[in-house]
Amino acid sequence: MSSARIYRRSGRDTGYKYDFLLNFAVIGLLIIGTLLVYAGTREWFRSYGQDPEYYLKRHTLNILIGALLAYGTTLVDYRLLRAYTPIVWVAAVIGLLLVLIPNFGSKVNGSRAWISLPGGFQLQPAELAKIAIIVGMAMILSDRDQVDKDPLDLDILKALALSAVPVLLIVVQPDLGTVLIISASILAMVGASGAKPRWIVGLLLLAAAGGFVAVQSGAVSDYQVARLQSFVDPTADPRATGYQLRQSRITIGSGGFFGKGLFNGPQTNGRFVPEQQTDFIFTVAGEEIGFLGCSIILALFVLFFIRAFYICNRSSDLFGRLVSIGVIAWFAFQAFENIGMAMGLMPMTGVPLPFLSYGGSSMFANLIGVGLLQNIHSRTR
Repeated sequence: MSSARIYRRSGRDTGYKYDFLLNFAVIGLLIIGTLLVYAGTREWFRSYGQDPEYYLKRHTLNILIGALLAYGTTLVDYRLLRAYTPIVWVAAVIGLLLVLIPNFGSKVNGSRAWISLPGGFQLQPAELAKIAIIVGMAMILSDRDQVDKDPLDLDILKALALSAVPVLLIVVQPDLGTVLIISASILAMVGASGAKPRWIVGLLLLAAAGGFVAVQSGAVSDYQVARLQSFVDPTADPRATGYQLRQSRITIGSGGFFGKGLFNGPQTNGRFVPEQQTDFIFTVAGEEIGFLGCSIILALFVLFFIRAFYICNRSSDLFGRLVSIGVIAWFAFQAFENIGMAMGLMPMTGVPLPFLSYGGSSMFANLIGVGLLQNIHSRTR
């Protein structure tokens, strides 16, 4: 059956059905995230005579643009995305190369990971590279005559080679957090493809060895090394990363069960936690909406993953299942890492909380990932 016939049949038969509960979870997280971003920035901006709604407006705009990108992702049958995968991959690699050029890339916290755009906006190509790697690996690992058989070793090597180029470029930036997230997706997709266990063990050993070599060789910036040291010993860097970790724990714990009320957190309003509207948005939740509000956030994430696994399980082809697994692993590891680092349970790696943290590139990538899941769901017979 030709691709055109598949597209016509899938579009006619499904009527673009979307998973309501998945959308409900995402919309709920977006609403909570918008309130938290506003709560975490308005008093600080007002105290300096600036627009207290600055971040609120930009965050809302990011969500609207991301929603349009997500909707656009659902318009083309996901099985036809294979044809566009090389274009997406090349665009991601070009973006990752541009950030390394001084005239194009912007350096923040020791990482050269952003491209400055007009209007004060910035684009982080590494976020979009996650999508290129997931779709590209799914294309290679599902391209075999008999899907019930294990993939050939050559197929695994091709998929790993495709992902290695953007991953190495992200290491050069360096952006350890994004590398870890992509690695989780790669490992999950290789495992779900039916690869032999030796590949999983080998990839885990390679990741451990690569991390050790990166730290010892200086490929990881001093700023990121300090973050890792603060996780082991919070007193190692008391004026910077150690301070951030202590304040994060204090802020979350001070909220109690019900929290101090939205916009009423003294730690949040005093900006005692750096980057609280981005990487440490969970501290705002912990202080202002308390354990109860954080439980609602976690419940929405659980609902999201339940529906995502349901979509993966229902997918009628291997390509759709692998894309779903890649997206699930991406969101699951990133959410776990972000919340864990805010509570001092995971090393600080500078990754945002999906759907809640402020950040245009992250929001765009997150909602495109949701669009991929809905695309697969809507065309599953």
